[in-house]
Amino acid sequence: MFKPHVTVATVVQAEGHFLVVEEMVRGRATLNQPAGHLEANETLLQAAARELYEETGIEGVPQAFLHLHQWIAPDDTPFLRFLFALDLPKMLPAYPQDRDIDRALWLPPEEIFGAKKLRSPLVAESLRIYQQGTRYPLELLSAFQWPFSEDAPAADA
Repeated sequence: MFKPHVTVATVVQAEGHFLVVEEMVRGRATLNQPAGHLEANETLLQAAARELYEETGIEGVPQAFLHLHQWIAPDDTPFLRFLFALDLPKMLPAYPQDRDIDRALWLPPEEIFGAKKLRSPLVAESLRIYQQGTRYPLELLSAFQWPFSEDAPAADA
């Protein structure tokens, strides 16, 4: 049975720098946006906010939807990756809450594009999409008749 992995990622920008997380994958340090899998009983926005907090300690909710990537990883794992944007007025200190994240860093875009240790090609592609400037309203991804939370963000209602 075909079951793609549903993931969320958020491009977080402040003062011209972008927030990335460093984690070990198969014994190799890699860079990624704050990202992770959608869990049961949560909306896409709730998942993005949760992953941002778990991986960086920063509390925030995406401001816009950027893109949906349908991707097959080199190991043949299929993914649907929902990409969001969050612009902050200033770079905040980041303190990962997730033990799997070694550290969170604010990097200029050229350093991310030039990095040889990106977790996947989607990291650079996501930054390119962010830089193109197209933003979609969060209402595009509304959760229909969502029963799990009365306090879900308005875009999920």
